[in-house]
Amino acid sequence: MNTQKLTAASLDQLAADCAAKVPKNLIRVGMSTCGIAAGAEAVLATLRRNVAARGLKIAVEQCGCAGMCYAEPLVEVAVEGMPTVTYGRVTPQIAGEIIEQHVERKLFVQDYIYTVKVDDEK
Repeated sequence: MNTQKLTAASLDQLAADCAAKVPKNLIRVGMSTCGIAAGAEAVLATLRRNVAARGLKIAVEQCGCAGMCYAEPLVEVAVEGMPTVTYGRVTPQIAGEIIEQHVERKLFVQDYIYTVKVDDEK
């Protein structure tokens, strides 16, 4: 068992190491129970289908609960050169708009934004 004491510097290094492992082009779909009940499976399938059909270089993954069950299905989009955005109440149709507008054209899909993570947030 490692009982080494964590310091502020070691925590900062751990955060930097973890951030370096996350792809810059990534879509995450909340697939917890609340997300699935709200239709996240169809959203995930639509995103994957659109990414493959367009030959886009962006990973599409599923993740767990983000704590905003009221806004499910949630889709987090991280595209290089843009802030990370979480879209809420996403339908398969909106998922297609996210690919076309946010991923390809680098424009936000304004009516569905729930959070925007700026560079200085960790």
